[in-house]
Amino acid sequence: MSESLAWEIERLPTGIPGFDQVCSGGLPKNRSAIVAGTAGSGKTLMAMQFLHAGVKYFDEGGVFVTFEESPADLILNVKSFGWDIDELIRKKKIAVVDATPDPGENNIQAGAFDLAGLMARIENAARSVKAKRVILDAVGALFPQFSDSNLVRRELHRIAAGLRRLNLTIVMTMERLDEEGGIGRFGVEEYVADNVIILRNRLEQERRRRTIEILKFRGVVHQKGEYTFTIDRLDGITILPLSAIELKQGSTNKRVSSGIPELDGMCGGGMYRDSIILISGATGTGKTLTVTHYIKAAIEAGERAILFGSEESREQLTRNARSWGIDFEGAEKTGLLRIICRYPDVMGLEDHLLQMRRDIDDFKPARVAVDSLSAFELAGSRRSFREFVITLTSHLKHKEITGLITNTTPMLIGGESVTESHISTITDTIILLRYVELHGEMRRGLAILKMRGTQHQKDIREYLIDGEGMHIRDAFRGVHGIMTGTPTYMFTREREQLSDMFTAKPLSLDE
Repeated sequence: MSESLAWEIERLPTGIPGFDQVCSGGLPKNRSAIVAGTAGSGKTLMAMQFLHAGVKYFDEGGVFVTFEESPADLILNVKSFGWDIDELIRKKKIAVVDATPDPGENNIQAGAFDLAGLMARIENAARSVKAKRVILDAVGALFPQFSDSNLVRRELHRIAAGLRRLNLTIVMTMERLDEEGGIGRFGVEEYVADNVIILRNRLEQERRRRTIEILKFRGVVHQKGEYTFTIDRLDGITILPLSAIELKQGSTNKRVSSGIPELDGMCGGGMYRDSIILISGATGTGKTLTVTHYIKAAIEAGERAILFGSEESREQLTRNARSWGIDFEGAEKTGLLRIICRYPDVMGLEDHLLQMRRDIDDFKPARVAVDSLSAFELAGSRRSFREFVITLTSHLKHKEITGLITNTTPMLIGGESVTESHISTITDTIILLRYVELHGEMRRGLAILKMRGTQHQKDIREYLIDGEGMHIRDAFRGVHGIMTGTPTYMFTREREQLSDMFTAKPLSLDE
């Protein structure tokens, strides 16, 4: 081991999903950390989750000191997450110290400010539950009428130093005035703590997007930048760090059927099991039908599949499949299929991602289909959409699940490059479905743009849709520019060349 890695500060795992990955193992043990954020950013919830997870996962007692919210309100608020703090108090796993001011009490600054009495209460509570963690919630409320920043800095330092002597890891929550301003009200708070964590709750495209950033970790390595997180009743705070994604997915040569025999032949025998397949096309080109064939192939192989719908209801998807002779309802009853339809606008992309990962982990499918990804793109910012796609597809690859996603191009004829959506590099196979205008008639063409790790046919082949589904026919011949939407006919150009040959001036003997 190198000298630089021979010694490292011990970490205390927080138990907050995703956070220990961002901070490379947990909070530095027996040190102080500030969690700062504006109203509604999740400061108190994160602090309480840190305390509750310590008891639940590591059997570590904790003390919660509240300076603003009454203990009764605090305990009631977190019950919606399934955290029974009253029970943990009775079992002497958690102690709550009420440091809120009495109603009508006026704090007047007069001489030196002393917190000796409060420290004695905290120390007694910590010993009663054999605490390893302590929370000082809304600690800024201690100094509402104090103007001397040096005094505030000194007293905060005394609190942190006193608790560290008890071998406690301290988390202090503080309110910020705005998302990009100073850490605390006095401008000195961040210098007292060993570690500083910032929670933000920005408004982007009429939606709130929560992020977390580690601004400072003294003496330890941590991930840089902001990472999205979400809050729900099952897990409280869950952080979704892209930094946790590693290119260590497994790989297999096993292939699975797309449900369309001709397409399997074009792909060299089917799709790789651990691949992500993108179906790109305009509305009405048969993207959902391709998904239906894909699900049918899973059912016929006795494999479980999940279909995530974002544009049609479960009843619509089931009815449409029935019209093509595919029994989705029967597959659901036998436990081979689960159809989950959620409108993208009902929640943020982070919440969608969390729910989809839970559904996948619960059902354990061999295949997953998302129809359509374009609807999710409209539900968030460009950055949040890319994070959503990367994290979802990475989860599928780590589970060695075949994933098929559809994407709607905005143009009816031709279409923008799929690389413009910044998701093409994430996928292993790209299949284009396009309208083709030939001889005054609308026809359809299919092409495989990319397929990693194997040879595939390069032809642009015509396909038909009837009551039995999709049927791929022969390749288009004698025409160029099908994918661009401006086809030109080879026989026209050949005729012009022949005409030029016959009408050209003959060469004289002198020439």
